[in-house]
Amino acid sequence: MKVTVVGDVLLDVDINGTASRLSPDAPVPVVDVADIRRRAGGAGLAATLLARDGHHVTLVTGLSDDDGASHLGAALAGVSVLAGAPLAATPTKTRVRIGTHQMVRFDEGCAPVPTPGCTREMVAAIESAEVILVADYGRGITSNADVRAALSAAASRVPVVWDPHPSGSKPVGGVAVATPNLAEALAFAKPSGTHPMRKAAEEAGKLLLEQWNCQAVMVTVGEDGAVLVDRSGVEHVPAPPARVEDPCGAGDRLAGSLAIYLALGLELPRAAARAVADASEFLGNGGAASLAGASNQATSPAARTRASTVMRRPMPDSGISTGPGSGSDGVQLAHNVRAAGGTVVATGGCFDLLHAGHARTLAAARSMGDCLVVCLNSDDSVRRLKGDPRPIVSQEDRAELLLALHCVDAVVIFDEDTPEASIESIRPDIWVKGGDYQPGDLPEARLVESWGGKCVTVPFHPARSTSGLAEALAKVG
Repeated sequence: MKVTVVGDVLLDVDINGTASRLSPDAPVPVVDVADIRRRAGGAGLAATLLARDGHHVTLVTGLSDDDGASHLGAALAGVSVLAGAPLAATPTKTRVRIGTHQMVRFDEGCAPVPTPGCTREMVAAIESAEVILVADYGRGITSNADVRAALSAAASRVPVVWDPHPSGSKPVGGVAVATPNLAEALAFAKPSGTHPMRKAAEEAGKLLLEQWNCQAVMVTVGEDGAVLVDRSGVEHVPAPPARVEDPCGAGDRLAGSLAIYLALGLELPRAAARAVADASEFLGNGGAASLAGASNQATSPAARTRASTVMRRPMPDSGISTGPGSGSDGVQLAHNVRAAGGTVVATGGCFDLLHAGHARTLAAARSMGDCLVVCLNSDDSVRRLKGDPRPIVSQEDRAELLLALHCVDAVVIFDEDTPEASIESIRPDIWVKGGDYQPGDLPEARLVESWGGKCVTVPFHPARSTSGLAEALAKVG
């Protein structure tokens, strides 16, 4: 899906280490640094999450020309960045952690700045989007008159989800959903009197619905989920239980998922429930800190073993294997990655005539772990499932094309109608499928869960299918 994220980018730096002694200079702990991780924050995090889900993401923002911006460039790999000059240094937030406990945070360059500029390309990215997420972090991009005009026009034709900021701009009229947290909603709405948390969220949501002229307001209330307010009334959206060590990034995950589900055509209550569930799962998996790339890492033998295993990618002539459980490269790769402490991801399908929907699903799957093994239906299997004249492309060529994608590490070809035997041999930690259904509904769910794995779905990309591509090619021929 073609997603445009509009908002302010920050650089987040995590300094992780251990502390076993006090400094002789002052009664403070001495942190032995294990690694330093840098990641895109703010709208950059929102864009990164959507890109990892397999979407085509364009980020409309402001970027400086400094060291922080160079780190952001590396962290935003996979995102198309269109930027106006912000005339200020890159805002940087540095967190020092001992284990999972945050000790202190340093903020640099976070003072108010002049409104960033806007280019024709930035406006065009808003105009051409299938869905828009505004991740306002108070650095001025949403104050630009040209950006606001483009967003206002877009709100009448595509879903626009606006995640506001206390120092940011008022959402343009007509946005599909605004997603403030409770503290932000109370600061914006200034309701009279005091109420219990859920009641306060309802009151603030109703006021903001009118003040902002939104179609809906979704006020997030932490572990209690969210309160959804629209013209039809109020609905509480509970959050699944999750162990939360770091809440950073929850709002970006929720708002991004909500935008995608609305663009896929889900009704607002269902889209809201799935977005809340996505945010809970994201936090349960470590939140934003789990996404950062590490530098200066500890180089213990175990760490070196894992790095060499995870980074190795089989060549096409050695990454294809036939049949499960035969010591194949795909099965062996899964065994090696798991033995080194990595996460094995697998997916399956016919992949007859690769298209953009396949590529996005596979990229999203690979982002969830340390290797991706594709279970590929053989020619006979495809023929039984699809009928003649399928497959259009032979199993050997389909496998080679899959391995040409950077996100695919190995291919296992199976001859049965379903991939269960191959799944049993690979024993993935995560089994991924594309589609608009719940992971528990997948026929493979019980098998994968039997060894502690989980099933995950990524959004389906409408208008992108093998059948549609084959029909188009037939007309050309």
